[in-house]
Amino acid sequence: MRKITKSGIQRRVTAARRMIGDRIAGRTIADGGAGFPAAYDRYLERNEGAHFVGFPSKWRVDFPPFEKPAAIGVHLHVYYADLVGEICEQLAQIPVPFDLIVTDASGTSVTADDLAAAGAKNVRVLEVENHGRDIWPLIQVVNAGYLEPYDLIFKIHTKKSAWREEHATLAGSGNEWKESFYRDLLDNSENITEIINEFVTNPAVGVITSNGSMAGAEHWGSDEEIFAHLLLRLQLSYNREDLCFPSGSIYWIRGFVLQGLRSLRLDAADFESESGQIDGTTAHAVERIIGHLAIEAGYSMLERNQVDADSLPSVDSLAEQLANPQWRARCVSFYLPQFHPFAENNAWWGKGFTEWTNVSKARPVYRGHNQPLLPSEFGFYDLRLDEIREQQTALAKQFGVHAFMYYYYWFSGKKLMAMPIERLVASDIDQPFCIMWANENWTRRWDGDTKNVLIAQEYDKVPAEQFIEDVMPLLKDERYLRVDGAAVLAVYRIAQIPNYAEVIEHWRRRAREAGVGELHLMSVDVGANFDGLNQSYLEAGIQGALAFAPHNHEYVHIPHDGLGVDRRFRGNILSYQGSLRDGLKKMTALPESDFPGAMVAFDNTARRQWEPDLWYGSNPYTFRRWLRACVEAVAHRDEQHRVVIVNAWNEWAEAAVLEPTQRWGRTYLQATRAALI
Repeated sequence: MRKITKSGIQRRVTAARRMIGDRIAGRTIADGGAGFPAAYDRYLERNEGAHFVGFPSKWRVDFPPFEKPAAIGVHLHVYYADLVGEICEQLAQIPVPFDLIVTDASGTSVTADDLAAAGAKNVRVLEVENHGRDIWPLIQVVNAGYLEPYDLIFKIHTKKSAWREEHATLAGSGNEWKESFYRDLLDNSENITEIINEFVTNPAVGVITSNGSMAGAEHWGSDEEIFAHLLLRLQLSYNREDLCFPSGSIYWIRGFVLQGLRSLRLDAADFESESGQIDGTTAHAVERIIGHLAIEAGYSMLERNQVDADSLPSVDSLAEQLANPQWRARCVSFYLPQFHPFAENNAWWGKGFTEWTNVSKARPVYRGHNQPLLPSEFGFYDLRLDEIREQQTALAKQFGVHAFMYYYYWFSGKKLMAMPIERLVASDIDQPFCIMWANENWTRRWDGDTKNVLIAQEYDKVPAEQFIEDVMPLLKDERYLRVDGAAVLAVYRIAQIPNYAEVIEHWRRRAREAGVGELHLMSVDVGANFDGLNQSYLEAGIQGALAFAPHNHEYVHIPHDGLGVDRRFRGNILSYQGSLRDGLKKMTALPESDFPGAMVAFDNTARRQWEPDLWYGSNPYTFRRWLRACVEAVAHRDEQHRVVIVNAWNEWAEAAVLEPTQRWGRTYLQATRAALI
């Protein structure tokens, strides 16, 4: 295989990251069906109305998750059972605790006893059919959630590759190739320690493979069309000249790069029947897509000789850092409380109306549109139940969401939807929180405009000064989010408030008098057209602005041709990648006072059906890159001011959802964790 230098690999990664998203994948492939199982139209037909599982359902009962997983996961796929012994000898060199998950397609029933020499903390053997090489078994493990506990994973399979000796352009035998993986990626504890330490100390690294195994565009083979169809599932595009991937399918890798494969919704029907193919299958296309997705997520890829072997920590220290990674920023996510019935909604929309009513009635407006976006683990929950808050809190903590910023609705002294936050305050649930006063009109179009108003912000009836009195019990709560000891209070449209500078001063004085202490007042960066203050907020007594994408980000319109848009559509299709690029640009000159943010997605089809604004191209990998850039933008600050914002935890009717969904599973939460550690 042609040697790719370190600078050459990095150039390809940089070029690919620049090009990804500049074209829509849907326009790089022909409409209509294609002659392979993973073709996009076939995928859409199989998934229409279907409940996705993607692994044998009996695994849920027969193989529950490990009770106490190790910090590292190893996935070993076995086809050649005679190689299990030597691989176990190699794995035994891993100096820190690891779990071993084995998929066995050998037909010889590999047992835990056969794997004991590896020395894993936990071992699981899953019998699978010989289908999709080592890739479909890996995907089943991913879909089942077995790799979720691991921020770092080693992937290996029983490799022989006898075909290599007769290959026209690849040198060496299959055995020599296999031995090079052992030598470079395992071999001895010191070698492995250096590799693991690179991941721990360099959060930009996503993949480390053996020397000479990073492949480029000369190795497309017959896989490009399948690759393009798979990317279309994530609304991603590519530049064929910038292909870069770890060939051989053996590597150390960030957990999220594999965990995120759940978002491809791959199933057994996507993979060809086994007939000894060495190219042109879904398995080969997924092998190539690993590199593309790692780059899209914001990671770099290295060969073993590119790892710097500086002074190493002790093995115990390394194990501790793996087991207890530190959050590099505090992540605050917007939280919508409209998931319970209340009197005003009953009157405006009909008895029993909640946000779920809108969510469930949405219909797709273009081919492959992710609508309706439906919940998975929590179902159509009711925020009158404390158990939902408990479950949300546990999930948020697991994936690094530090606090929820509740939208707080207060209209001239009248509160709407305050029950969820009041129930939280009355409980002992350990959920940090803060509020953002959503001081805009409530309208039938859910847009805060002055038309079709259901309830208005009327400052002349009850002055805005009164707002602080009504929220004082929240600000006093010991769980309330603070920066430098000051309670964080955000206002959506601060410039809309008459005499806002005087109001702000009044709020500060009353907070001190009431024992709350100081306020850390934030303006939401919504732009001047939404009554935002932009940089003038400092003069008004505001201490900073927090990002609320897509507000005040560039809107890049996407032509509808090639997307199969419904003829009734009258809305706007905008580029997620375009808003991301604008967000990255903003972060290069981010004021020290501001908190940057990323959006999961934005698509209000659920509220406006044929006239929505929706952003095409949102997916967990691109979201991870955006959120990671936010983390990097505040990395130099002191700990208190390393805060990043996510839109949102549960804006279901706008598709801005970190919570688990039927479409995406937990992949957005996994992307969040991966961005924060």
